[in-house]
Amino acid sequence: MRVPEPARTGRTRLPDGRWLGWAEWGPRDGTPVVFCPGAGTGRSLGFGGDVVDRLGVRLISLDRPGLGASDPAPGRTLGSWAADVAALGLTRPRIVGFSQGAPFALACAPIAARVAIVSGADEVAWPAFGPALPAPLRDLVHLAATDPEAAERSFAAITPDVLWDMIVPGAPAVDRAVYESPEFARAYRGAMAEAFGQGPGGYARDTLLAMSRWPYDLGAIKVPVDLWYGEQDTTHSPDQGRTLAGRIPGARHHLVHDAGGSLLWTHAEPILRTLLSALDMP
Repeated sequence: MRVPEPARTGRTRLPDGRWLGWAEWGPRDGTPVVFCPGAGTGRSLGFGGDVVDRLGVRLISLDRPGLGASDPAPGRTLGSWAADVAALGLTRPRIVGFSQGAPFALACAPIAARVAIVSGADEVAWPAFGPALPAPLRDLVHLAATDPEAAERSFAAITPDVLWDMIVPGAPAVDRAVYESPEFARAYRGAMAEAFGQGPGGYARDTLLAMSRWPYDLGAIKVPVDLWYGEQDTTHSPDQGRTLAGRIPGARHHLVHDAGGSLLWTHAEPILRTLLSALDMP
């Protein structure tokens, strides 16, 4: 699977003096689509590199604070991430959140024109999910709620190699065919090494925020939201996003039968075309 390198990379100075790292694909004057990457991956792993020019998409992949080329922001929150994205000065961009990037993308809904969640990590701390979670995950959710500092320290023990082993070997065949293809594996591992370049702190904070209660009202989201899941993906959500879709007014749930968690790369064009469409809220 072809994974093009970014057309442009850089860093933007934020109002508090921190730098935010980014990478772009597609035309400079294209429709801005802000990408919130998955767990422990840096800005260089984009998606849809073979269609962004044709669709007129300016894909902007961002490093969250403490990952890759972005300065750390101790104590950051999902709300502060939305403020960082707003500081880029884009006018109602489209937002994509992949995997652990989902809660960060949804935090940006107030400044977005439309949001796409792809293989999104669900709000596992939502009380209704408790009985459905595997015991180890349930224990981590409990630790994040009762002792967040200890939880963050435990997440900081993860390395890029450990993360790869958490994601790839046990993935369904449809995903391993993507992740283990030589070009994609090089890009994926490279993006992990890039993300951990400042150490594990950025990943640890991301994971704590994703596993804690999300501090915004999903029922108050007023822009169109599309939730994309592969039918063979059994890791990102207890029910492949059905409950999450029901919690967001007017959200559309797409379950793709021949796909898994790597849906972002195997079905990039329909995801982007839907994101660019002008569907009004029901």
